[in-house]
Amino acid sequence: CYLLVRPGWSRSKKISKLMRSMMLLFLTVTDPISFAGPWGRCMGSDCGPGGSQSRAVWCAHVDGWTTLHTNCDQGQRPSNQRNCFRVCDWHKDLYDWKLGAWNECMPVSARTFGAPRQFTCSGGEEGIQTREVGCMLKSDGSPAEDAICEYFEPKPRLEQACLIPCPQDCVVSEYSPWTSCSKTCGTGLRNRIRSVLVPPLFGGAGCPNLTEFESCKPGPCLGPEGVYSLMVGPWSACTLPQTRTTRQAKRRKGKGQGLREQGGVKDPETRELIKKKRTRNRLNRQESPFWDIQVGYQTREVNCIHRNGTKISDLSLLCIPRELPLTIQSCVLPKDCQATEWTNWSSCSKTCVDPETPRGNRTRRRQVLQFPVGEGIECPLLEETEPCEPQGGSIPPCASYTWRTTEWSDCRVDLLLSQQDRRRSNLTGLCGGGLQTREVYCVQANAELLKYLSNLKEKDKASRPVENNLCRGPIPNRSQRCQIPCPIDCEVSPWGAWGPCIFENCDDQTGKKGFKLRKRQITNEPTGGPGSCPHLVEAMPCDEPSCYKWQLVSLDKCVPDDGKQCGPGTQLPQVQCINSNGEPVDRSLCSSSATLEPISCEVPCARDCVLSDWTPWSTCSQTCSSKTVEGKQMRTRSILAYNAGEGGSLCPNSSALQEVRNCNEHACIVYHWQTGPWGPCTEDPSTASLNTSARPNGEDQGLCSMGVQTRKVMCIRVNVGQVPPKKCPEGPRPSTMRPCQLPCKKDCIVTPFSDWTGCPVNCDTVGDPAKRKQSRRRLVIQMPSNGGQECPLVLQEERDCEVPKVCPGFRWKTHKWRKCQLVPWFLRKETPGAQETCGPGLQTRAVSCRQLDGTQADISECLRSAKAMPAITQRCQLPCQDDCQLTNWSKFSSCTADCVGVRTRKRALIGRSKKKDKCKNTQMYPLSETQYCPCDKYNAQPVGRWSDCILPEGGRPEITGVMKVQGDVKECGQGYRYQAMVCYDQDNRLVETSRCNSHGYIEEACIIPCPSDCKLSEWSNWSRCSKSCGSGVKVRSKWLREKPYNGGRPCPKLDHVNQVYEVVPCQSDCTQYVWVAEPWSVWKVSNVDLKENCGEGVQTRKVRCMLNTVDGPSEAVEDYLCDPEEMPLGARESRLPCPEDCVLNDWGPWSRCSMPCTRNNSRVRTAYTLRYPGVGRQCPELSDKEPCSLNLNCFNYFYNITDWSTCQLSPNAVCGSGIKTRMLDCVRSDGKSVDIKYCEELNLEKNWQMNVSCTVECPVNCQLSEWSAWSECSQTCGLEGKMRRQRLVVQASQGDGRPCPSQMEQWKPCPVRPCYRWEYSPWSECRVESVVCGHGTRYRNLSCFVSDGSSDGESSMVDEELCSSLELAVNGNKKIILKEACTLPCPGECYLMEWSDWSSCVNICVKGAGVDFGSVQVRSRAVLAQEPENLQLCPDQAWESQPCTGGECFEYKWFSSSRPNSSRPFIWCQRSDGLNVTGTILYFNSKPTIHILNKLNHTLYCPLQAGVCICEEGFTEVLSAAGQLDQCAPIPILEIPTAGDKKGDVKTSRAINPTMPTTIQPGRTGRTWYLQPYGPDGKLKMWVYGVAAGAFVLLIFIVSMIYLACKKPKRPQRQRQQNNRLKPLTLAYDGDTDM
Repeated sequence: CYLLVRPGWSRSKKISKLMRSMMLLFLTVTDPISFAGPWGRCMGSDCGPGGSQSRAVWCAHVDGWTTLHTNCDQGQRPSNQRNCFRVCDWHKDLYDWKLGAWNECMPVSARTFGAPRQFTCSGGEEGIQTREVGCMLKSDGSPAEDAICEYFEPKPRLEQACLIPCPQDCVVSEYSPWTSCSKTCGTGLRNRIRSVLVPPLFGGAGCPNLTEFESCKPGPCLGPEGVYSLMVGPWSACTLPQTRTTRQAKRRKGKGQGLREQGGVKDPETRELIKKKRTRNRLNRQESPFWDIQVGYQTREVNCIHRNGTKISDLSLLCIPRELPLTIQSCVLPKDCQATEWTNWSSCSKTCVDPETPRGNRTRRRQVLQFPVGEGIECPLLEETEPCEPQGGSIPPCASYTWRTTEWSDCRVDLLLSQQDRRRSNLTGLCGGGLQTREVYCVQANAELLKYLSNLKEKDKASRPVENNLCRGPIPNRSQRCQIPCPIDCEVSPWGAWGPCIFENCDDQTGKKGFKLRKRQITNEPTGGPGSCPHLVEAMPCDEPSCYKWQLVSLDKCVPDDGKQCGPGTQLPQVQCINSNGEPVDRSLCSSSATLEPISCEVPCARDCVLSDWTPWSTCSQTCSSKTVEGKQMRTRSILAYNAGEGGSLCPNSSALQEVRNCNEHACIVYHWQTGPWGPCTEDPSTASLNTSARPNGEDQGLCSMGVQTRKVMCIRVNVGQVPPKKCPEGPRPSTMRPCQLPCKKDCIVTPFSDWTGCPVNCDTVGDPAKRKQSRRRLVIQMPSNGGQECPLVLQEERDCEVPKVCPGFRWKTHKWRKCQLVPWFLRKETPGAQETCGPGLQTRAVSCRQLDGTQADISECLRSAKAMPAITQRCQLPCQDDCQLTNWSKFSSCTADCVGVRTRKRALIGRSKKKDKCKNTQMYPLSETQYCPCDKYNAQPVGRWSDCILPEGGRPEITGVMKVQGDVKECGQGYRYQAMVCYDQDNRLVETSRCNSHGYIEEACIIPCPSDCKLSEWSNWSRCSKSCGSGVKVRSKWLREKPYNGGRPCPKLDHVNQVYEVVPCQSDCTQYVWVAEPWSVWKVSNVDLKENCGEGVQTRKVRCMLNTVDGPSEAVEDYLCDPEEMPLGARESRLPCPEDCVLNDWGPWSRCSMPCTRNNSRVRTAYTLRYPGVGRQCPELSDKEPCSLNLNCFNYFYNITDWSTCQLSPNAVCGSGIKTRMLDCVRSDGKSVDIKYCEELNLEKNWQMNVSCTVECPVNCQLSEWSAWSECSQTCGLEGKMRRQRLVVQASQGDGRPCPSQMEQWKPCPVRPCYRWEYSPWSECRVESVVCGHGTRYRNLSCFVSDGSSDGESSMVDEELCSSLELAVNGNKKIILKEACTLPCPGECYLMEWSDWSSCVNICVKGAGVDFGSVQVRSRAVLAQEPENLQLCPDQAWESQPCTGGECFEYKWFSSSRPNSSRPFIWCQRSDGLNVTGTILYFNSKPTIHILNKLNHTLYCPLQAGVCICEEGFTEVLSAAGQLDQCAPIPILEIPTAGDKKGDVKTSRAINPTMPTTIQPGRTGRTWYLQPYGPDGKLKMWVYGVAAGAFVLLIFIVSMIYLACKKPKRPQRQRQQNNRLKPLTLAYDGDTDM
């Protein structure tokens, strides 16, 4: 917002004077104010700076109300529109935030207002650091408006918290012991030194003096004190003598003329020989441009030095040496390495476009023009590499690689079987869920697999496999679950009843032979169609066939003849015409059949015997007849009323109440058609040409053309066998041929061979190339089928590598040393004792580069790949006449036996040396050397742990990377574990294991336990269905036989008795079992009227439960299988009609109650009259009626659906797709299950799905990759090397599959190899020849050491030959330094000592606070003084530090201890690792026990130089007269009894650490008391007033007592009364504090 105030008073009269005066306090002017709102959004049609934004501007009075714009000054009106930058989405790629570097961390206290508070650093001080952040244009970095970048991303933070480390003071070690006195007599110095442990950091206190001096006087000197010393100065720079060049030129000129003159004399052959010799020796001369070696000279001074450092000019006066040191010597003129300019950059190694790795490398080189000579500067880097990107417009893309897969293998179910299933199952018919595998390989991504699989048949068109490591990204699955459809078995219904005898063909009814047929239906359609079902029709030959016949529907009422009321009569049958299937047809079709005639009957008269109607004929007892068996049917009737003696027709005897007739009289001859299996699909000759021409191109995805299948059809007579076809009816004859689809032929498709594997050249120790093999492979990506071309037998080829003649490599070749070159005589002839032709000199040699076969090579090749260049100069000695000359050492004599005796070598004096006495001194010039014979005794012993148990790799497949399923490959059983063997020599030095005749291992048999799966019993038989009518359940179970172990398949979820159940619904046919009642027995009348034979009586009958079949009840079963509620009555009581009584037949069935069931509805049953009554008698009601009552005689019906079953698989399936089923049940309203027909008759809605597909998860075992190849040894040498191999989880276990094993990595020890390395020996002492002090040289040797590679193992020196194969380097440093200049201080000189060892790595941190400022280590050089007079000439001490890793975080604490037999304790500062870091001992005059704390000890460290010590908690300081701490006295304990404590319990209050106040009062410093008199508000606490009041009362009491004690007593009166005697005053303290 913009606020503008214009001068001038408002013209409005509404502003009061009070408001005007208030405005004057803040504003100098009070005109109306122009207000501006915030800028709106930048608008515009174009992106970029062409946008505009506006805002609202209004004029407001000082009171806040808005007024007219004219009341504000228009000249000061803010603008309401401005240009802006309109940001669009594509600007995100152009602009970004520019983040500046963080500034220095500033303390927070410096940013706060007010005086700086006192700050005690504890680990670090909180600070804030800032940075600059701005929006910029990416292309050129120019600044832009922040609003542009804020449109896409919030502005990054401008400041952040930081930590300023506390100052770290210098920490030093304790002093070393005092050195011996620098003089043996007189006054000298002794020193003790200390080293720096932690350097001063972050502004901490500097380091104190590292040296402490102390004068010493060993004793008076008996003679004159030696104050002069001979000092050798440093060698001067190597120079050439001034006249050397001229003299050499003259000498060469003279020699050249002489040669030319002589050459003119010699013949051509001699000149040719000389030329060859020159060529042969050319390399022995330093005429190569690489070495410009010039031998010069250098000198040094020898001076006589006084102890105070002054030089004496005349050596002979004060310094009398035995032998003057050498002052001039030969030297090599130093030459710096010179190299050419860099060559141009090579082309980029990346020659194609690759988005993943776009950069390659390019190199450039330079050649050496001049090698370094002497002390010249070493050569710089001769090769340089930098990353690069390919340049140019038409760069081809890089070859990309992708994964390819072979086709999936056939689906296998056996891979999912458990161990138990594998042993007991027939593995041929398995189906359901399975597993299929494939191989994965890498190819160059230039062809699509689908393309050549579908269109190309030539095997060389497939992509060539390459190394798998070229492919990136996830590896495709090598296995997947699959499904083998389970064959559905054909299920058929029971046989139906035999039909009537019909013609075979009703259209051709010739002949008298016919067939009776019975049929059954397919209830479950099989997989291969109905052809695999058993026969569905059986035929039985019969006579008198008929295609149509009359069927009796009912019989009319019996009508007596001649219109009488009773007596004989006839019944007319009601018939219909039906066909052979029982279906009604037109009556005319039965015209050829005889119609049913009227049936004679009899209506009983009043006094006649009354019989019931005949029952229906029973089921025929046999389905056919034979010689021994005939079918019979029976029907019965009973007596309902007896006749009236005379006059009525008599009742028949019992035999007449039953009729039997023959049935199914045809012979038991049954025929049916039987079919064989369908044959293979073959090409139909009639359509072969059509199929060939009509097959579309490229659509041969499995089904190519139509073929034909045939099968055999036979006529079978049951129980006999095959009979002629004419015996069977032709109608149901199955077909013998059907069309089919011919599958296409699939040829084997293999990839082309991969490229041959590489042939890396490996050379043996001799340098000869080792023979190796290379291989190539190809993969089958499609297996042949349907008669296609078979796969080739050879999938992998192997051949020997071409061995190169020479191993690649380079080596240095050294040439002969040249003649020893002395310093020119004119330069050294003034030297005492010098001789012209002898003395120390220098000799040089040439070095060349050769290949391993000896051929010449460029010198740069050896610089890159050969070892260090051999030395090209060395010191030499030309013997003088007075020197002793000896022959070279002979070889050592041979040993007679190992470890026994000695061997010697000898040398002899030469020439005049034999006669010189000094040469005969065998101590100076030994002529023989003796050493013990080498002892080749070796000791082998095991080392390290046993390896994992490893199975032998005999059956390993050749192609790696193929998936295996656990269980396919042997993963358990007997293996071997290994332990490394180590071999030591007699000196306990590690040697090669071959010396101990060992291959490096001990192996021991071991067992990898095999996993055992959970084992269950077989399924039990299914239980009976829980209901005999309707839907129930049936159960089967398994129980646990053996638990899994060693990683076997887990068990399914078991119940508390270790069983697993399977429950499925089942359906029981309600009409499966029926009650069958026999006819009623004869009446048993209770009160027999012999005349009338009538009255009350009982009838009985037998009721049985029988199995119901299509042909009717067949056999009796147990009664409990039938419904007891449906059981008919077995006895009934009734009245036997008398003569003349009306006789009715039995009641008919009750009519059905109409729905709904209410009492208003009723049901009826009827009867009809069999014998009319006599005169005067009545017939009872012919109908019976009763009300409908729910659940008594009237029921509602509804469907009930069961729960889903478990997923049901085929018997041969382990998992995969299955079916869940449920049942539909008809339930009566009283809850009883009834036959389904009751619900179907009501046409109730049923829209439930009864079957649904489901899936049982397959128990997929863990799938592992093959073991990888053994890795390289983790260590190149030593005892602890290990080789490892891994395997990966290709597919985790699923379901109840076997879990993955825990061991995914195995290791075994490597063969032990000795660890050889080059090591320096310690530096020798500084050698300054025969003088006392000055500049000299110290030396060290390079030796070969062997160790076992462990961190704490000891090293032993061995022969240098064992390190010959190693690069000449020490701890990775290739620059070998075996000598260096040093200085031997002269007597009395003050000098710097050598550098101390690097201190241990120290972490600068705050322990427990998680604050870390890095680690550092330090070393220092202390000053050593010898002469008190020279202390002012001492150099400054020095220290240097370097960062390190792995430092430890230390704490520092003060400690104190008492000295024996002394009352002076000593105090020191100790680091948490136990190191004394005080630098000195602080002694105090105090008691033996003293407790001292550092005042700053609540932070990190002790004060080392200027510490102020105070007492710790519970002690108070006692200061000496000088104000220094003298002792720490314990603070007395203040005992305060509690108010309510009768026993006077004591509360103990002890002073706490005064430096750690519990409450810090603002503005109060100094000692903080335990009992604080001031509260948090700065006021005195109430108890202070109480104490003051108590003290005041106590003071008055004491004053009063003193007054009474000191007051003169009054003179006693003479008259004393006996009762008023004075008693002495007794003060008794009762413990009351008020006294």
